[in-house]
Amino acid sequence: MLNQIQQYSHRNHEMYSSSQTALTAQMMMNQDLLTIGKKKFLSRLFIGTGKYSSLELMKQSLMLSKSEMVTVAVRRVQTLESGHKGLMEAIAWKKYWMLPNTAGCANSEEAIRIARLGRELAKIAGQEENNFIKLEVIPDKCHLLPDPFGTLEAAEQLVKEGFTVLPYINADPLLAKRLEEVGCATVMPLGSPIGSAQGIKNEANIGIIIENSNIPVVIDAGIGVPSEAAHAMEMGADAVLVNSAIAMAQNAPAMAEAMSKAVQAGREAFLAGRLPQRSNAESSSPNWGIISNKNS
Repeated sequence: MLNQIQQYSHRNHEMYSSSQTALTAQMMMNQDLLTIGKKKFLSRLFIGTGKYSSLELMKQSLMLSKSEMVTVAVRRVQTLESGHKGLMEAIAWKKYWMLPNTAGCANSEEAIRIARLGRELAKIAGQEENNFIKLEVIPDKCHLLPDPFGTLEAAEQLVKEGFTVLPYINADPLLAKRLEEVGCATVMPLGSPIGSAQGIKNEANIGIIIENSNIPVVIDAGIGVPSEAAHAMEMGADAVLVNSAIAMAQNAPAMAEAMSKAVQAGREAFLAGRLPQRSNAESSSPNWGIISNKNS
């Protein structure tokens, strides 16, 4: 009997190994790529380059995050603000796609001007075909909430100039659809205020944006821990952008790696299809074939 059990176990192991190998090969052939504009990405985690205590810590975090796109604040690099001096030289731009952003711009005119500088910055880094811009128009210096009117105005102009526009917005489904209609490559609704680490506070509106969008939806701002990044992906977001939660963690590289795993797990869970929520309990075992205590 023991020999039969061992043979059965061995056959099952071989069958399992064979099926796993076939599954892995199939996954490699059909990679779950994210397309933004004309660019494809395997990683769905985008990370920022600000707020790190050192450039070395930033480089380690970039590596462990497995991210392929990093944001760069054009104005802060241009003025060599604290933490940004030497930033351009520290990053291997052949490995990472630059996403210049218009952080610090209070109106559409400023944002358009800084976007043009951002395109030149990407060329200096050797990315001649990079027209990506993360559009931020934020006049409110207290709560750092984006201006919907200035954002739409700047987006329309930048699209006309051939930019691949990724606008940062409030979780406003109507604005998101309008930005899609004017030609933006993504929409980037905030989960909660920048740097607040409050997580996804606008779940209902973000759900509507995801449901109605024909372009990628990237959750930007508010994510504090990996479980929140996973939750965003489980909702059906196409990617998340994380900066403060990694850069200001006690161990930034470890947090970057954790975020990478969370985003991947959340994406796989979304593709797998979750068990629908129910109001009542339902047994995990079938009800048929239950042994009865009644005498026959």
